[in-house]
Amino acid sequence: MATIKRFDVKSSNIRSIGYDHDTQTLEVEFNKGDVYQYSDVPPEVWVQFKGADSIGKYFHSHIRNGGYTFTKI
Repeated sequence: MATIKRFDVKSSNIRSIGYDHDTQTLEVEFNKGDVYQYSDVPPEVWVQFKGADSIGKYFHSHIRNGGYTFTKI
C-alpha cells in the first residue's frame, strides 16, 4: 500500500493522522511510535475525526471501538 500523508494533531496519545480517500484507509500514528491502518473507514468518519474537539476521545469511541479492521505497520 502507498504511504498515506499524515498531519500532526494535538492529542495526548495520537501524534498524527492521515486518510486515503481512494482506499478509505485511515492511518494513525501514536505518540509511542506505533502506526496503524484502519480499513473501510467512510469519508464522513474521517471528516468528523480530523475535526473533533478531542481527537483521542473520537478515536476511542468511533474508530477503535467502531469495528474497523486494522493492521499495525
